Amino acid sequence: MYAIVDIAGKQYRVEKDKYLYTDHLQLEEGAAISFDKVLLLDINGVVSVGVPTVAGAVVSGKVLEQVRGDKVLIFHKKRRKGYRKLNGHRQNYTKVLIENISK
Repeated sequence: MYAIVDIAGKQYRVEKDKYLYTDHLQLEEGAAISFDKVLLLDINGVVSVGVPTVAGAVVSGKVLEQVRGDKVLIFHKKRRKGYRKLNGHRQNYTKVLIENISK
């Protein structure tokens, strides 16, 4: 059983009792969350495709923690000019436990 869910403009494949790392959501740890923009739903091999969403389908979960991703280094250089610049970035994520997929 799985579903394709639209969360903040991005599509994620979710399964029950699995973790999902989404872009940062303004929620506290332990808060319940439900996603109603379900684009595709597969329950025991029966696939329901939404137009654009599946009517009545809801994916519910719980926010476990707010985490940060690995550091990504961005290096710019112009050859023979002595120009070098190094920047770093760490993205904020929200770890969500998918508790239920229902129609």
